[in-house]
Amino acid sequence: MPRGTLAARRRIAVAASRPRVRAEASTNSRPANITEDAVKRVWEVIRKHKITVVDLKFNDLPGLWQHFSIPVEEVAQSAREGIWVDGIGFDGSSIRGFQKIQESDMNLFADPTTAVLDPVCETPTLSLICDIYDPLTRQPYSRDPRYIAKKAEAYLKKTGIADVSYWGPEPEFFIFDDIRFDSTENASYYFVDSIEGDWNTGRDEKPNLGYKPRYKEGYFPVPPHDIFQDIRSEIMSKARAVGVPVEKHHHEVATAGQAEIDMRYSTLTKMADHLLMLKYITKNVARRHNKVATYMPKPLFGDNGSGMHTHQSLTKQDRNLFFEKGGYANISQMCKWYIGGLLKHAPAILAFAAPTTNSYKRLVPGYEAPVNLAYSARNRSAICRIPVYVEYPKSKRVEFRAPDPSCNPYTTFAAMLMAGLDGIQNRLDPGKPVDENIYEMSADRAPKQVPGSLDESLDALERDHEFLLKGGVFTKDVIDVWVEFKRQEIDKVRLRPHPYEFYLYFDA
Repeated sequence: MPRGTLAARRRIAVAASRPRVRAEASTNSRPANITEDAVKRVWEVIRKHKITVVDLKFNDLPGLWQHFSIPVEEVAQSAREGIWVDGIGFDGSSIRGFQKIQESDMNLFADPTTAVLDPVCETPTLSLICDIYDPLTRQPYSRDPRYIAKKAEAYLKKTGIADVSYWGPEPEFFIFDDIRFDSTENASYYFVDSIEGDWNTGRDEKPNLGYKPRYKEGYFPVPPHDIFQDIRSEIMSKARAVGVPVEKHHHEVATAGQAEIDMRYSTLTKMADHLLMLKYITKNVARRHNKVATYMPKPLFGDNGSGMHTHQSLTKQDRNLFFEKGGYANISQMCKWYIGGLLKHAPAILAFAAPTTNSYKRLVPGYEAPVNLAYSARNRSAICRIPVYVEYPKSKRVEFRAPDPSCNPYTTFAAMLMAGLDGIQNRLDPGKPVDENIYEMSADRAPKQVPGSLDESLDALERDHEFLLKGGVFTKDVIDVWVEFKRQEIDKVRLRPHPYEFYLYFDA
């Protein structure tokens, strides 16, 4: 079975100090979605596309897809045989945020309902997303992000508040032509470049054609200013071909190829699956065009960063619980309480939703960043916005604008849902809406702001996480290892001299 590199093992050295992880209690020894009908559908896809390789994908704790591949002959044709019964083993100590080396054996169970022709591989390959189990207890693994998302959905139903939650993230990203970076004992630098970057208007490109969006003026220009139209369309086509419900794409505000590709809303776990598939396709299509796509929140100084505004709503018996005719922006009292939960727990949520030190270089005033703990209709300076494009009841939702696409969508969506439910259960009043430009309000009138650093968000999570533990959705070991893992990243950045410090202080 595949094993991690030495470098990967060093990155997860934190595992050696972790407490032993327990598996979650469950009535099943394998996922309930492994049925005869689901396995039959897998083989229909295999035969239709003449599949020779099966690729098994799963999620590490920070949010990156991992994978390995097996011959199609290893896939049993019955749910009572082979991998569907026993799963497939892998080394959990080589995956970020997972096991210690002395308890490294883990099992993957492929989810047959996720079977699609892999949209990237040249060899006909079946893609399957997997769930992670403990091989000794044969129960779901507490740190499997996909399992956390599934538990959040189950908890929602158990509360009786709603039957289902719907999610619509808007991931932004950059497409660059070149990226170089290094950090050693005596040097540190990064360099990104784009033929579309405004800084290249004077470069000798033999010829330089000049179509380069100005800083903060990249929103919606047509080609030739937008040179990435066809690349985004190719991404959209590949995504839709494998069931990712892309509904639009466009150039975003920043120069240098910033883009956004939006998906039609779906349920929580399914949308997290869709988002990881979309990122996978985006990066690989860019690479085929000899370019590189990044979902890093703030790769450029002086221009907008990449966020992931996340739309969310609750439904019961096919009725949108967030809609109420005649209320503020036509939202219900339940929606207000949900917003109250998001506002109260936002600092802790950001430990998952804005999970990098770089995230907080985006979350600053002046770049359309949602730093203000307030809600409003139409107002993009508030962290919670109620879109009012249409008055169709099923479209009523709240948009939480703080997340960025470096997050793990399974844990981030789950954390937002748990915060909103806590708001409903405790009838948390979000206060009055703020319908003016908060950036222009005086300090004594302006709402409180989000944490200014990852360190502050982790502090908030340590203080405020009881709402996440309800129903066993998050477990204490997940909170503890996440905080420990992320604090190591903070130290790695904090202890290194910053290149700009040489500009400021070298002549001391």
